[in-house]
Amino acid sequence: MRKESAVEALGQQSLLMPARIKAALAANDRLKLSLTMLQAAAAHASDREAPVADWAPDMRQAGLHDATWLRELVSTAYFDDHTLVLPKIAPLADLLQTDLTLMARPVCDGGTPADAELQQRRDNWLARLGTLAEREGLDGDGLRALTHGDRRGGDSLHLLVMDLHRRLNALSAQIATENIDGAHAWQIKPDDRPLIQAFMRGIARTAQLKFSHPGLDTAVTRDHSRLLIQNDIGTNDVHVLVIEVEPGRIALTYSDLHAGRFDFFCRMLADIGFAWTVSAPRVSSNLNAGKPYQLGRAELRTRGTRALCDALERLASRIVFVIDWNRARRRLQIFVDKAGARDLLWQAAREEWGHMAWLLAGGEELVYGAMRAAGADAFRVGDRLDAVLGRDAARDYLAALLRTSSHALLAHQPVNQVADEARLLLARLLARRTIELDLIAEHAAWCHALAQALGDALDGAGDAAALSTRAKDWERRADRLLTEARQRAERQARWAAVVALLSQADDVADALEECLFIHSMLEAPPVDGVPVEVRDALRLLCDTTTAAIQDWVRAIEIARHVGGAGNAREDESFLQTLWRMLRAERLCDEQARQARRAIVRTLHASPAAFSLASDLAATLEKASDALLAAGYSLRSLVFSRNGDAA
Repeated sequence: MRKESAVEALGQQSLLMPARIKAALAANDRLKLSLTMLQAAAAHASDREAPVADWAPDMRQAGLHDATWLRELVSTAYFDDHTLVLPKIAPLADLLQTDLTLMARPVCDGGTPADAELQQRRDNWLARLGTLAEREGLDGDGLRALTHGDRRGGDSLHLLVMDLHRRLNALSAQIATENIDGAHAWQIKPDDRPLIQAFMRGIARTAQLKFSHPGLDTAVTRDHSRLLIQNDIGTNDVHVLVIEVEPGRIALTYSDLHAGRFDFFCRMLADIGFAWTVSAPRVSSNLNAGKPYQLGRAELRTRGTRALCDALERLASRIVFVIDWNRARRRLQIFVDKAGARDLLWQAAREEWGHMAWLLAGGEELVYGAMRAAGADAFRVGDRLDAVLGRDAARDYLAALLRTSSHALLAHQPVNQVADEARLLLARLLARRTIELDLIAEHAAWCHALAQALGDALDGAGDAAALSTRAKDWERRADRLLTEARQRAERQARWAAVVALLSQADDVADALEECLFIHSMLEAPPVDGVPVEVRDALRLLCDTTTAAIQDWVRAIEIARHVGGAGNAREDESFLQTLWRMLRAERLCDEQARQARRAIVRTLHASPAAFSLASDLAATLEKASDALLAAGYSLRSLVFSRNGDAA
């Protein structure tokens, strides 16, 4: 399918004429060669002993080098009485019909009396060629009607081709094109030149990012009050962009068979200031094999020629980023989710790296090679990049790889060097990976939420039973994180230490959830609460535990930066935070004893209240013990990750 059909479907006929004339002149060459070879077939059939000429160079020059049947047309023809039998007559008739249609199209759409006469002759010959395929051969009159050049002998296909050629030459002279900074322009005004040059500056600014991929050819003409610009984005027949420029206004029509890429282009232009009107998906029988495609119109209003030029330049600079966009998106989705892939392509466009360099340098094979080089300790067969590194780290790595690929290929560096860079980038990222800490931090956040809920409960804020129910849900969420770590440990040995740490941290979550359950029983009949002295003692113990959990959260965050060059301050801060957790655990031991004394003094006459309050104090103390154990495990994990024997 030719892209001219898509431009025609978008209603911009005047942009088509140069392309149609070029196609018509090529069809003229094929028609003349076909008729010449038909005459050669008749000559060979008359003298079977005569040698057959080598038609390969002529066929190659006319673009028919793949039509082996045409070469056989000459050698297989023979006479049966006065009929020239042509075993290849059906493909010959099809070729003549197709090329006559192409050759006549620029001429017969003119609407002048001369055009009407040529159109009638074309239609007559198309009908006659349609019946030719049903025959086995040609008699003398039929052969002469196709090939003769004597105007006194009536019309012939040869004469029609000659007349069409003459009219095509006249049309070519009328719309002689000029090259304006790479744009093929015709019938333009002097005031159009700055606009065309601005558009082509935008094309030139980013065109190098497509590398050897076809696309970005630009055609420009004037249609009354509008300057029309058509950019040949790629090879797909419905991937077309037509731009209309008038004083103070740019309007464009864009069609695309990929909905995702269509939305991406809309987003890029909306960022410039274009307002979009998007139609429902369309279907055209002669486009995209009859499958639906996206169509939209966008408009931008400006003031002054300079603003108009700036907008055209920015618009043109964005076009390269939709070339092969869908292929890049599919490759990126191997490693991150769909939204992540689109965000990466958006970043690559915004930063003007593009995605084509990454594809040319190997695409997904660059990443797979880097993962293999990292070794089985980091990745196993079947691991997803974002599953091992985490979503954000995986996106950061791929963004760095898109940038590195673009800079390297633009500097004409070898692809092998890009592969080495991919391995080094991943090695550095793995050295400071934080997905384990992300999981631990999320678990710590649930522990902190549970501690705060217990403090609220002891203050009498909120319904105790409702808080206990919510706490059970939070504890289950924390427990699922431990389950996730265990699943990862089944595939990667390095997660064993994380499982051990989270098991200790999960004891904290379990203990806090149990405290909230016990408190709900203290607030319900027959106990109906505890004396203020007991509540204050339990609240003090809860506050100390909550402060230790806050230090736990801080320690996890600081751990992300421990061990790096120049990070002595973070190392010291990490150790001080762990030391505060140790002191908090010791303080909790003393405060738990104080709570027991208050419980004995005030609740000795109420066995149920005595037992429940004692359990609450003991369980809170248990939470502080588990928290300290988790702190030591974090210390070991961080120091082993950074190769520190301490």
